[in-house]
Amino acid sequence: MTKIKAQEEACSGERTYQELLVNQNPIVQPLASRRLTRNLYKCIKKAMKQKQLRRGVKEVQKFVNRGEKGIMVLAEDTLPIEVYCHLPVMCEDRNLAYMNPGAAAGSKCPTCVIMVKPHEEYQEAYDKCLEEVQSLPLPL
Repeated sequence: MTKIKAQEEACSGERTYQELLVNQNPIVQPLASRRLTRNLYKCIKKAMKQKQLRRGVKEVQKFVNRGEKGIMVLAEDTLPIEVYCHLPVMCEDRNLAYMNPGAAAGSKCPTCVIMVKPHEEYQEAYDKCLEEVQSLPLPL
């Protein structure tokens, strides 16, 4: 299947995991597995209920600079990549977990960056996701 044909199919209706991977930008590393993406999606839904999400580049960057902890989720299809290419470096400097999901991040408003903060209501799911994200290989 050609890339153009896959992109056309990805634009119509329900998209599979593989179809969502077609529009990745070149700096997508580390990329989450399908299972981790599903677990992270569940954690994001729980965090939305508890209002423990930070959305958008400006808000996430502000709270990272303030020393807030959490898992940063970067959208893999954001173009131009200059919009958020500085965030992985900030995360590595501050020992924060970050990753690119293989599918949509689960936020109702379109955004290219989400930060999931820990909370006691979903601490077990958060810890599970954090452990998996930290075990992902860092980009070279």
